[in-house]
Amino acid sequence: MLELRPGCEHCNKALPPASTEARICTYECTFCADCAENLLSNVCPNCGGGFVPRPVRPASNWKGNNYLGADPASTTVKHRPVNFEDHARILAAQNGLPPEQR
Repeated sequence: MLELRPGCEHCNKALPPASTEARICTYECTFCADCAENLLSNVCPNCGGGFVPRPVRPASNWKGNNYLGADPASTTVKHRPVNFEDHARILAAQNGLPPEQR
């Protein structure tokens, strides 16, 4: 199941479990929508993949204990600001390829 990391890896903005601003890549690298779209151009600086909105885990136990109370969000902060020189190299190498072709 997803970790639901607590904040943006670049700017450290809080992204609580119900946030609709959280964006993740296939490795669950987590960034806020502003960083993912405006600073990173939809390219994960850690793996080169694209971002999608992070799903919101239900807060209520609707069925089978599949909810936030039974599976809480992570509290481990992964604050690792992006090195934009390295990121520029990834962007250049991808030459505008969409995520599904990377």
